[in-house]
Amino acid sequence: MKLDALDKAILAALVADGRLTQVELAERVPLSATAVARRIRAMEEAGVIEGYQARVSRRAVGLTMMVIVQVSLKEQTEKLFAQFEKAVSSAPSIVSCHMMSGEDDYVLTVMACDLADFERIHKEELSRLPGVARLRSSFALREVTNRHIPVRLLER
Repeated sequence: MKLDALDKAILAALVADGRLTQVELAERVPLSATAVARRIRAMEEAGVIEGYQARVSRRAVGLTMMVIVQVSLKEQTEKLFAQFEKAVSSAPSIVSCHMMSGEDDYVLTVMACDLADFERIHKEELSRLPGVARLRSSFALREVTNRHIPVRLLER
């Protein structure tokens, strides 16, 4: 789907505030509410808009520790990649996983309540992932920024 300036304006407004009504969006974008609704539906169907979610404060729910874990696998085979990725997808403490180029095969973001909780996660989830040769963990001291897609990138 090719996005035009109006689509990008709708997306930028939704990224800034996903709870905007179609009427409120129509006030920001020079379109009728019906036209906004039609464009949103088309972007949802095309997979441009993948879904909607509330941004919950991790600290408010007791997840005070963010850990970045670098993973090296014993071997690089399609079978092992698939097994590892399936296991990561079902591990409840892992909130993101990226396959990497370079020295490490994957980088994971893990949320934990505290150091004891991370120790449990390390024993029960991370060390049981298939094919792991090495895990290296770094503790985030402070979150500086966290956004899915910066609005400025939609303005290109």
